[in-house]
Amino acid sequence: MSLEQDLRDRSGNVCELCSSTTDLDIYAVPDSPDNATADTHIFACGTCRTQLHDAELVEANHWRCLNDSMWSQVPAVQVVAYRMLNQLKGQGWPQDLLDMMYMEDDVKEWAKAGIADDSSKGLIHRDSNGVILEAGDSVVLIKDLKVKGSSMVAKQGTAVRRISLDHENDKYIEGKVDGQQIVLITDYVKKI
Repeated sequence: MSLEQDLRDRSGNVCELCSSTTDLDIYAVPDSPDNATADTHIFACGTCRTQLHDAELVEANHWRCLNDSMWSQVPAVQVVAYRMLNQLKGQGWPQDLLDMMYMEDDVKEWAKAGIADDSSKGLIHRDSNGVILEAGDSVVLIKDLKVKGSSMVAKQGTAVRRISLDHENDKYIEGKVDGQQIVLITDYVKKI
């Protein structure tokens, strides 16, 4: 049997990520073990393949389909889902899915092998103690902060969960305080 036929049979002739039935083709999972079998490939639609190849074209809402496909029993599908959720975790909802996702240790190592190290981007966000902050972390305010453009004061000791990082300035993070999304300066927060 051919690789394509194996993938068609396994997937039921639908995209293994978003369940689309159009423009289906083989997608070789990058940084896979050396064997070129159905275990290291997935059957994916044109939209998924395009966004997997070019991070600039990624539409976060398209990947809400991973809420279902991350539970696939196919390791290659789990790896692609994990990597895409990791890439999008600054959006908030992908971090929730990552927290729920279960993978065998060897599959998780394979998934992590294909994720670019964030430190290579040059921006490293650090809290007031110099601890590295990542998207999805929780922090606590270390002093009262007046929120610009509002009469609100974010009180010292307030916990801010699931922060997102500013990709242009290593001193800024975002998070919700009292239900309002605000920008925080990393000098005034401490990682929990």
